[in-house]
Amino acid sequence: MKYVCLVYGEEKDLHALTPAGSAKLDADSLAYDRSLEEKGLLIVAQALQSVTTAKTVRRRKGKRLVTDGPFTETKEQLLGFVMIEAENLEEALDIAAGIPLAELGTIEVRAVYDIPGS
Repeated sequence: MKYVCLVYGEEKDLHALTPAGSAKLDADSLAYDRSLEEKGLLIVAQALQSVTTAKTVRRRKGKRLVTDGPFTETKEQLLGFVMIEAENLEEALDIAAGIPLAELGTIEVRAVYDIPGS
């Protein structure tokens, strides 16, 4: 079954890292992604650019409405995602716990919904 691990954290915590700390986090993240890939568990993993670059889109009465930033004001922002293939939720949770950013933030694990007839 496919799961998406949504990686949340506070951008200020990332900006507070030393250059060496930031480089280590990047290296650890890439190494973890590679280890999942070698096991056939990784579908895709991506970090996201700053929330300051985000736009939110809605459609109301046929009109597109675009606003700056994320939809809601929250303490944590979506920093990235990892899409995995896991046997079950427990395995997905174990994989999510290994994501290096779990030390700084939160990982939300959600099963992918298979649309009937797709």
